Amino acid sequence: MSDLPDLDAMPKVMGDDGQFHATDAEVDLSGTPVEAWVALAFFWALGITVFYQFFTRYVMNNSASWTEEIARYMLIATVFTGATIGVAKNNHIQVDFFYRFMPEGLSRVMGTVVDVMRVAFFAAATVLTGQMMEKLGSYKMTIIDLPMNLVYGVVMAGFAAMCLRALWVAKVHWQRGYSVLQRPESEMTDR
Repeated sequence: MSDLPDLDAMPKVMGDDGQFHATDAEVDLSGTPVEAWVALAFFWALGITVFYQFFTRYVMNNSASWTEEIARYMLIATVFTGATIGVAKNNHIQVDFFYRFMPEGLSRVMGTVVDVMRVAFFAAATVLTGQMMEKLGSYKMTIIDLPMNLVYGVVMAGFAAMCLRALWVAKVHWQRGYSVLQRPESEMTDR
């Protein structure tokens, strides 16, 4: 019988008057990074495009041919701008298992190497995307008469933003004296 929760200790949502009394916590979006707003805008554009595709295909029985291609590009834009949020929060996939068993000095050096390699990777991806855009030149989208470099420009901007955020994360790790790999319970809150 002791495994049952104490109902009197739980928060009350039903008042003595029989009415529901719950209040929502205040929403604070002041700490939302600009990348999140850009990703949200691309996500809404994607949603509107897919809804329009659904509407024209199943309601009007005359599918708009451009919606599938544009939806694909909006998804790419959402992913590459949204990935910047993951870099800023430093919560991309990482293996911190070995850091628990390494000596403190070695884990600090390895954490710094990871930070440098992350910055180098995003910088290289930014440069390579720019070079690919140069090679594409005036190549157009399949259905819409717009340059493909619009799509790759968003990808390059996403990589550049990830590179800047990775630099910021490396700076925070350097100032703290440890990385999230060494102490997984720590968070990236120093914006």
